[in-house]
Amino acid sequence: MAEKSGFPYFEVQFTKTGDVHDREEAEALQRHLATSDGEDLLVLAHGWNNDMRDARGLYDGLLRELRAAVSARRIAGAPRRITVLGVLWPSKKFADMEITASGAAGLGSAVTDDAILRQIDQLQEVFDEPEQVAALESAKALLPKLEDSPRAQREFADLVRSAVSHEPLPDDAREAADEDASDTFFALPGSDLMERLAKPIDLEAEFPADESGDEPFDDLGGAARVGVDDAGGAAGLGEFLSGMKAAAGNLLNYATFFSMKQRAGTVGQRGVNTLLREIAGQHPDLRVHLLGHSFGARLVTAATAGPDERAGFSPSSLVLLQAAFSHNGFAENFDGKGGNGDFRRIVARRLISGPIVVSHTRNDKAVGLAYPLASKISGSDSAGLGDARDRFGGLGSNGAQFTPEAVKGRLAPVSESYDFQRGRVYNLRADSVISSHSDIVKPEVAHVVLAAMAAS
Repeated sequence: MAEKSGFPYFEVQFTKTGDVHDREEAEALQRHLATSDGEDLLVLAHGWNNDMRDARGLYDGLLRELRAAVSARRIAGAPRRITVLGVLWPSKKFADMEITASGAAGLGSAVTDDAILRQIDQLQEVFDEPEQVAALESAKALLPKLEDSPRAQREFADLVRSAVSHEPLPDDAREAADEDASDTFFALPGSDLMERLAKPIDLEAEFPADESGDEPFDDLGGAARVGVDDAGGAAGLGEFLSGMKAAAGNLLNYATFFSMKQRAGTVGQRGVNTLLREIAGQHPDLRVHLLGHSFGARLVTAATAGPDERAGFSPSSLVLLQAAFSHNGFAENFDGKGGNGDFRRIVARRLISGPIVVSHTRNDKAVGLAYPLASKISGSDSAGLGDARDRFGGLGSNGAQFTPEAVKGRLAPVSESYDFQRGRVYNLRADSVISSHSDIVKPEVAHVVLAAMAAS
């Protein structure tokens, strides 16, 4: 048995189709739970990354902060004997300067053929079937013609989409279209799609300062400390550049985002849900807490919902850090026509015995970046693309929208306490703590995770 920061630690790796890679990993966890006197299992799910080392580094940091929070004993009723399951699944980065060192796609600088080629190479790591690789290789050959040839533009879009759509859609395909304009992405003529993605978006205009000023937030008390450190990841992105090379980069970014979102749902629904129900069947008194970051937040939420209403899982708490899925995911009647978010039943059926905690900040340009792309694909030219007023917006950027159970709050200092209640979704604005999408290894994050566990 391994340990991280004094916590018994186990890993289970999943394939892109949601299968457990090595059953012995899952059985080792089951054997430990059968002999342990621990009453709490914390499940961690990472988001986009290039290799397992990145995921393990994230888990190291989070558990180091969690150990400090447990040792501080600030939270009444907080668990002290916690077993940890680290979920590992094959994900890839979205090509945004804020979250990759390469700067592929060149936001804020000229978009070059080399940058686009690097993006295609990354996408080929996601789509590695022979016909998918062949389609993307053919797309590479079109790059020199993109600026001047409408035929090349159309063929480029069609080739990229043919590679993406080859991966079977999971059961939540309807919700995927509702939340991210993927129906339009696949149906629109390639030339029209490229034209829409060639239009620039001024990110500074699309990510305005919070309009609430210093208004106190409901229920948790205190005012948000709005502002971004100049050293944080929110500065310097500039705008989406215009032109067909920029359109190609935007198309590849969207393809990566869509593919990873779909894969996270598949792994959560098929693999993690099945494993958690097996664990609950053998250890019915065990409290299971789910924590996901980025697409990992979608993964653990999909694991809770399950593939259908009969296969849902009931964790004790659910913490979603900078979640990369729709801000309408828990919504009721978000379109005014009776449309609910795909994960609405989690809240409506009170599957969580404790709170659902959501961190969100407009500092998160990675989550915020994908949804303006969805708005552009849908043909929207309105102001505020990707914000809380837009149909297409991210949970990690805006918090849960159109959700009657939602409570506004802030990600508080460790000196403050939370009054979490069952059945509520806590939108915690994190501007003063989280400066970018992956900036989550913080004492305040560990503090809120432990508070959610104590409230279940």
